[in-house]
Amino acid sequence: MAANEEFTGNLKRQLAKLFDVSLKLTVPDEPSVEPLVAASALGKFGDYQCNNAMGLWSIIKGKGTQFKGPPAVGQALVKSLPTSEMVESCSVAGPGFINVVLSAKWMAKSIENMLINGVDTWAPTLSVKRAVVDFSSPNIAKEMHVGHLRSTIIGDTLARMLEYSNVEVLRRNHVGDWGTQFGMLIEYLFEKFPDTDSVTETAIGDLQVFYKASKHKFDLDEDFKEKAQQAVVRLQGGDPVYRKAWAKICDISRTEFAKVYQRLRVEVEEKGESFYNPYIAKVIEELNSKGLVEESEGARVIFLEGFDIPLMVVKSDGGFNYASTDLTALWYRLNEEKAEWIIYVTDVGQQQHFNMFFKAARKAGWLPDNDKTYPRVNHVGFGLVLGEDGKRFRTRATDVVRLVDLLDEAKTRSKLALIERGKDKEWTPEELDQTAEAVGYGAVKYADLKNNRLTNYTFSFDQMLNDKGNTAVYLLYAHARICSIIRKSGKDIDELKKTGKLALDHADERALGLHLLRFAETVEEACTNLLPSVLCEYLYNLSEHYTRFYSNCQVNGSPEETSRLLLCEATAIVMRKCFHLLGITPVYKI
Repeated sequence: MAANEEFTGNLKRQLAKLFDVSLKLTVPDEPSVEPLVAASALGKFGDYQCNNAMGLWSIIKGKGTQFKGPPAVGQALVKSLPTSEMVESCSVAGPGFINVVLSAKWMAKSIENMLINGVDTWAPTLSVKRAVVDFSSPNIAKEMHVGHLRSTIIGDTLARMLEYSNVEVLRRNHVGDWGTQFGMLIEYLFEKFPDTDSVTETAIGDLQVFYKASKHKFDLDEDFKEKAQQAVVRLQGGDPVYRKAWAKICDISRTEFAKVYQRLRVEVEEKGESFYNPYIAKVIEELNSKGLVEESEGARVIFLEGFDIPLMVVKSDGGFNYASTDLTALWYRLNEEKAEWIIYVTDVGQQQHFNMFFKAARKAGWLPDNDKTYPRVNHVGFGLVLGEDGKRFRTRATDVVRLVDLLDEAKTRSKLALIERGKDKEWTPEELDQTAEAVGYGAVKYADLKNNRLTNYTFSFDQMLNDKGNTAVYLLYAHARICSIIRKSGKDIDELKKTGKLALDHADERALGLHLLRFAETVEEACTNLLPSVLCEYLYNLSEHYTRFYSNCQVNGSPEETSRLLLCEATAIVMRKCFHLLGITPVYKI
């Protein structure tokens, strides 16, 4: 088979297909055994390993087999392996590990094909067609804080990775645009601005201050509190005057949120809590008809095995709450939007809430009992953002930092660093501004994404804007350097792609080529485990492999110039795709 027909981008899957054939031939009586193929960590023992022999031996040893132990099973698997251009050699080591060495010639050909056909040919194939990613989801009339920043950045990257893997993604902003707080906000708006129609964003000023003032009055003034509670009833009853005031407050908030999304270049479609209101009663009724809903202290609840407290779905005053909205949104996503995978990106503190309402959905028969089969749900939790003092990140004593100001500061600091390096003399003001923005915003995103999302991380401008170590600045500069090497060659790289040949003869060329070819399986792993940090680690290691290659293999002016320029271009292309998946804008000169 020709390399381009044979290689779809995923080395691990490709080898697994070969070993699957071998398993069926070697042990035809054990059809359920899946091939266990993994990348070799150190590269000392080949490029990949097949680790089936030991497990197989434990299954077949009591069944009168002709094999004498795991190494013999390993040898038989190697013998039955179909011939493939992909595999240079296989050997059995120790207790039956099969070490696979890939053909450098085949690897080079596969990279050439990617250069001609584009990196999208390396996209992984997932078994799901449509997913919902529910992320960002700030509350109306409240400031977006660093917790929302994490949710927005992580959710956007998960959506991008799924989209790259040919999944249709419904990016959902489940904003908090409903609930009792709107009573006090609307009443306060009426008091301050009797003529609500003419109220503008500038008149209200800072919504955060407006929210605090209305809350202060609500806590101290009994008359106001009563009016506010009446306002909630009127709003929920659909009174047009109250609806209009509510819409006004939501619009002002949206304008604020949009400033953050615009800077981060994040697209997300709003379907807030209020969107699901018309469906709640019907969904609660369905749960009731299945015998799940019980009375408890005046409220209506669902008792769940393994939890000390029940899940309340209707409050004692007849009102609905988070659980009623979340269950309804899940019902809507499964039945109306026909999503097969629904991913919720919030802080780890909400884990129990998700565990409970997921369990209720399983009890209702909406989801399968096995959480690995589709349709499935996942809560993607993340840790806190800490200040350099190790406490929760704030600017002043109690105020949460405004995201817009935070992002602008990253851009300003990045611009100052460029000016210190004299770039304002070399570049146009637009180039300076665009680079400062790409580096500044990219630094904030990467600093978040490179950590395992479950851990807390310390927010430090100095660390994230450092041009050394595992930072976006270092990686963006590494990419720009590769582009500069290609430019300095004076060669037309698009022409070389069509006519040039690539070879991976030097050990460092081969190591870089192998790492490039592991891109698809890395994206697949990051998607499957919902861990963007896996992709960041791959990207950082890619730049390290490239540095080793460039230090030991002369590119321009060498006899291997054409081949090595193609390897440089392949590295730049894969780096750019990583940046794209992480929501980072690449820079081409530094």
